[in-house]
Amino acid sequence: MDHHHNHHHQWRMRLLSFKNATIALTLVNLLIFLFLLQGFFTSSSRRLLSAQLRYVKEAEEIRLSMQPLELIKRVREIEQESSGGQETEQEKDVKQNTAVDLSKRLKDFRSLNDASSLKALEEWRKRKIERARQRDLGKTGGLSSSKTS
Repeated sequence: MDHHHNHHHQWRMRLLSFKNATIALTLVNLLIFLFLLQGFFTSSSRRLLSAQLRYVKEAEEIRLSMQPLELIKRVREIEQESSGGQETEQEKDVKQNTAVDLSKRLKDFRSLNDASSLKALEEWRKRKIERARQRDLGKTGGLSSSKTS
């Protein structure tokens, strides 16, 4: 009877250790899976963020390149001159007229420039859409080429 009890005790210990080993291995596998999943999502979101930042930089460069910097600089100089020291009425009138004229020219330039900025913005948008389409074609291996827009 004692031998039977001892054999039963060994079997229970072995079964318990198999159970513990299975649980431990499952937990390790789960941790590895979660770590790999987190790495995958982090790298894909980082790629998406860098692409968005590149588009924002391009748009900012286009916007800055279309500003009439010389005209703006001259208007600021005139504003500083007009706020600076005492002048005669005639000088004030001349500077006021010049400032109004430059301000009007700046507004005219901006309204004329609106059409070209819209055109540049449209071209940039088309390039962006084309890049996205090319990326999609690359990801799907050209399977979506049967669709025409």
